[in-house]
Amino acid sequence: MTTIEPRTAGRTNDAGSTDRSTRQVIADYVALTKPRIIELLLVTTFPVMFLAERGIPNVWLILATLVGGALSAGSANAFNCYLDRDIDKLMHRTEGRPLVTGAICPRNALIFASVLGVTSTLWLGLLVNWLSAALSVGAIVLYVGFYTMLLKRRTSQNIVWGGVAGCMPVLIGWSSVTDSLSWSALVLFLVVFFWTPPHYWPLSMRFKDEYANAGVPMLPVVAQDTAVARQIVIYSWVTVLTTLVLIPVAPMGWIYTVLAVLSGALFLVEAHKLQARAKQGVPYSVLKPMRLFHYSISYLTLVFLGVALDPILYAALPGL
Repeated sequence: MTTIEPRTAGRTNDAGSTDRSTRQVIADYVALTKPRIIELLLVTTFPVMFLAERGIPNVWLILATLVGGALSAGSANAFNCYLDRDIDKLMHRTEGRPLVTGAICPRNALIFASVLGVTSTLWLGLLVNWLSAALSVGAIVLYVGFYTMLLKRRTSQNIVWGGVAGCMPVLIGWSSVTDSLSWSALVLFLVVFFWTPPHYWPLSMRFKDEYANAGVPMLPVVAQDTAVARQIVIYSWVTVLTTLVLIPVAPMGWIYTVLAVLSGALFLVEAHKLQARAKQGVPYSVLKPMRLFHYSISYLTLVFLGVALDPILYAALPGL
């Protein structure tokens, strides 16, 4: 998920600054990690652990995995802020980030991101397992190297393949419990993979002028709204169908099935409504792409809520 930060001005650099409180400095470094994106990533990590355990995992394992995952995601996001600081200053929704305002200097941000990355790897390796630690390193490399450095500024399909990094928390959650991977984990990985374009492209439609100004070729920048909406509908259908694949593979019960079907139906309705409005050539105030963006978050949350609830309730009430 992409967070829209408030604009800030008049701050001095963190190196040698004397007019900012410790709380302000901490808040700026936390902002580098993009906390709202971390929240969404943990939404896909936490429930998968319950499915892998087929019940309730050890509470300390849950905490260790979530903390390690948050540190890893924070590292990747801080590296992203460091590398994208030149284009962040060109977009209104990102011009308040600490590296743009000067609240944090680039060198300190780079050190901060590196420390988080090393800490997350050691944390997961020592307190969870080394497979989870390796997957977290892979997530950082994919997001920073593959997406931010290689794809983002070069192709309109950047978010499709770059979105692989956002799928890694699913594998981390599964491996933290089993110290292995499985077909169930792969299916959930694909759910997040196919969900990412219909989640992010509506946001890109809303801010396509800013992306164009920054020279970032998001699909809505280089394609007509009708073409983008068509792609959103296609990916939405594939996402919903993939959630249903989990039912025989895991296998899942009626709790997950009902949540996946009902929330998926609403997701498809919203995607088709966006496509219908795009075909009419309406202005953005009527197109309302952010409606689908916001619902896509609720949709993914509901699906993964089903992933967690299904094994818990079936373990407690096997007769259901």
